[in-house]
Amino acid sequence: MVKLIKESSFWIAILVTFICAMAGTLLANLPYFSIIGALVIALVLGMLVQVSPKVVESSKKGTGFISNKFLRLGIILLGFKLNLIALANAGVKTILLAIIIVTLTIWGVYSLARKFGVDSDLAILVASGTGICGAAAVMGISPQIQVPEDRQEQKREDEVMAIAVVAILGTVFTFIEIGLKPLLHLTPTQFGVMAGGSLHEIAHAVATGGSGGPVSLDTAIITKLSRVLLLAPAALIIGFWHRHRMNKAGDEDHGVKGKLPIPWFMAGFVLASVIGTFLPLGANVLDLLVKLAYIFLGMAMAALGMSVNFKVILKRGGAPFSAAIIGSVVLLAFTIGAAKMFF
Repeated sequence: MVKLIKESSFWIAILVTFICAMAGTLLANLPYFSIIGALVIALVLGMLVQVSPKVVESSKKGTGFISNKFLRLGIILLGFKLNLIALANAGVKTILLAIIIVTLTIWGVYSLARKFGVDSDLAILVASGTGICGAAAVMGISPQIQVPEDRQEQKREDEVMAIAVVAILGTVFTFIEIGLKPLLHLTPTQFGVMAGGSLHEIAHAVATGGSGGPVSLDTAIITKLSRVLLLAPAALIIGFWHRHRMNKAGDEDHGVKGKLPIPWFMAGFVLASVIGTFLPLGANVLDLLVKLAYIFLGMAMAALGMSVNFKVILKRGGAPFSAAIIGSVVLLAFTIGAAKMFF
């Protein structure tokens, strides 16, 4: 690591990805762009950097470090966004709904994707992004999918593919749900539950919930954050599942047998939420920490975008999109029903 920091590749990568992350943050404050979200914008900007192959090549080692280490740091800091007391006050119904949504969506979208011929690794990333919290979930689950060195490039392509799927579908369903609002005859609380329970990114839930007023917005955020909270246990469970699956298949190249795939950075995510909830840090400090989280995550996303192979993504995109579309429609129908019956 010390040797890498001394190399120009590291500092070029830092500069380029930081610019992409900051630009993504600024653009996300603008109308319409706010629905897409800062992380996805940073990813797209990273892709655009590929118009300069010289920059991409000269920063290659640094981008690999950023997409790995900065990702973990960003997810840890994202934990400060979770107020555990607010989640507890939301009631057992909200937490239980989040558990059901995350569990059934991951299982359903994964099963559909596999039936459509999608590789297992890509299928679980798409399913996790759809079920939990979009791009952040894809990047949080990805370290649990261990692959040999010669498959690292394919893994990065899987990450970008999964992020693209949840980003595009989440944006489309944001407009669909806003358009459906006058037809569904939901109360503000019910509309917020629907938005927070069905949409992929936090930005999507905020945009949709906000269209229903302050009560709807608060409910959408709480419901969505209930799903975000499940990122840590989901990463742990998926890690064990993936290791068991590889060992059962006798594929030792995926890792060392017996080594527990415990995502330790997720412990930092949970610890950050505990600190942010119970220590008097102040709203300004918490807001700063969350902004830092999105900068680090944005840099990781930009680094990922700089390494994407567009031809492969276009070739492999149809099946995961199909599975995620069906899963998203079923998820929306389920959350509308649950909102009407229980909230």
